[in-house]
Amino acid sequence: MAIRILTDSTSDIPRSQADQWGLEIAPLKVRFGSEEYIDGVTLMPQEFYEKLTSSDVLPQTSQVNPEEFCRLFQQYREQGDEVVGLFISSDLSGTYQSAVAARHICGEEGIYLTDSRTVTFGLGLLVREALRLREAGATAQQIHQQVEEMKEKLRFYAAVDTLKYLRMGGRLSGTAAVVGSLLNIKPLIAVQNGKVEAVHKTRGLAAALDWMVGQMEKDGVEPGSLVMFGHTNAPELCQQFIEKARQRVTIDRWDSTAIGSVVGTHAGPGCTGLAYLKP
Repeated sequence: MAIRILTDSTSDIPRSQADQWGLEIAPLKVRFGSEEYIDGVTLMPQEFYEKLTSSDVLPQTSQVNPEEFCRLFQQYREQGDEVVGLFISSDLSGTYQSAVAARHICGEEGIYLTDSRTVTFGLGLLVREALRLREAGATAQQIHQQVEEMKEKLRFYAAVDTLKYLRMGGRLSGTAAVVGSLLNIKPLIAVQNGKVEAVHKTRGLAAALDWMVGQMEKDGVEPGSLVMFGHTNAPELCQQFIEKARQRVTIDRWDSTAIGSVVGTHAGPGCTGLAYLKP
């Protein structure tokens, strides 16, 4: 009997890594007008941002449907495997609810599902920790229980470089976006209680990066735990951010990833952020 770790594509874990780690990814769909793509399969992050910057309207994303989860669950259960699923916050997508509906249909024994209450590299952090626990020999139930505890400690912050996409998505007025751009205002967002919230703003990107590192300094980082960094088509900026953070905070383990379409739709290019477990 094997333990299958399952997540969705909003975890922003590249398929090449997922294959290496024995991780299953259920993809969301992304639609630009009449063209539909499979997130992380037929539409990769760099191509997504090229399309985003040339589009007059924001793309739409659609959740993984219960039928897809039913197919996966039945396949795993027929093989005698257990499933640990970790999914995007239920306040941001119906994907977790689809997985729950599929479990009711397929039978609940051996299927453990977590509403991560986060997204992108925050979800990716929890998935990586679940994989580490599996490697250490934990049972499916133990992995599920520990992930449920970890998600309560998770802190997620990101700095948005442009206000354009927040305005296009109706999350900011046009006047506020123009004024903010003129003043070089950088909004800082957090994922709190499963939702994306504006928590602070700074003048300039350097101040925004300092503020995020300052939050991590105040909170502390759980010893030995992973710190995840992410970016929207800005790998060099992300690397600078990692170096800045490691100069000021003791970080035992870290990784970084490109943020995909779900968060990228509203954040736009040039965003960077981090997620960590507070002790």
